[in-house]
Amino acid sequence: MGYLTTDKKKVTAKTLLEMKAAGEKISQMTAYDFTTAGIIDAAGIDSILVGDSASNVMAGNQDTTPITVEQMIYHARSVVRACQRCLVVCDMPFGSYQISREEGIRNAIRIIKETGAGALKMEGGKEIVDTVKGIVEAGVPVVGHLGLTPQSIHKFGGYGLRAKDEAEAEKLIEDALALDAAGVSAITLEKVPAALATKVTSMVKAATIGIGAGNGTDGQVLVYADALGMTQGFKPKFLRHFANVNKCMTEGVQEYIKCVKESTFPSDAEAY
Repeated sequence: MGYLTTDKKKVTAKTLLEMKAAGEKISQMTAYDFTTAGIIDAAGIDSILVGDSASNVMAGNQDTTPITVEQMIYHARSVVRACQRCLVVCDMPFGSYQISREEGIRNAIRIIKETGAGALKMEGGKEIVDTVKGIVEAGVPVVGHLGLTPQSIHKFGGYGLRAKDEAEAEKLIEDALALDAAGVSAITLEKVPAALATKVTSMVKAATIGIGAGNGTDGQVLVYADALGMTQGFKPKFLRHFANVNKCMTEGVQEYIKCVKESTFPSDAEAY
């Protein structure tokens, strides 16, 4: 049966592995605040990712690198408070695990203790495997992230498709197998060829969650502001708008302004 959206049982990192085994697709969307997370969780999502994309979506930064551990804890704690059923995954931000294994484990434990998140996500392959293993051994579920890894955007020099050539594709497979052996519960595959993502999915025990990686992964993730049509002018090939919240909000604000200007709000019935 898997874990259908009507099933009220709490989703955990272990559930993702069970869903993969059952052939049930995993739905994941980002959220960064209590109100939005409550709506997304109540709608039946399997997992919410408190992404370091909060750096862009919430703070207006050009990339994800400026966001801190303290800021991620603030966002993740707010999301966890709102969620009754879904698995909350929190990104470990840039600089929180790259310096040393010990520092990575210490930051991972701190984030889990202070947020109540159900898993942490880390970008990178074989170069971070030792740290991943240490965090998993400490009892913290980990989600890997390969392909386009936004924390390495200055190295890549852009947000283009990754693993197009044979050498990079082979490295991605090796990295995925290394993360899988280290005990990750899932691996996010971002902006890689669909055939490669499908191949990796068949090779690892971990669930794969794609974004711009085709339909052969075990699940999909999108940034809520993009998927729900809040952001304007950002429409990569992989993005589909499932609602037009920007239009709805704009019309609502304009109606509010109109009623205030015309003194029709508040009415006598809305006054004390």
